[in-house]
Amino acid sequence: MKARVTVTLKNGVLDPQGKAIEGALKSLDIAGVNSVRQGKVFDIEIDAADADAARATLEQACERLLANTVIENYRVELV
Repeated sequence: MKARVTVTLKNGVLDPQGKAIEGALKSLDIAGVNSVRQGKVFDIEIDAADADAARATLEQACERLLANTVIENYRVELV
């Protein structure tokens, strides 16, 4: 089974990397970019009995390793 886990910073958390990307885009004269927030995407293949078991395993992986839940949100999508 394939899954995609997306990890993003929570609203209100400063994002210096996003600001740096935003500045770089402006210096390259790429117009219309008002704000950039960076995140992480994990494409994962997992062996699981069913979708519920896969989701539970992936949520555990997020809680324990993939996301810092103090400052980050995560979303699990089964593909």
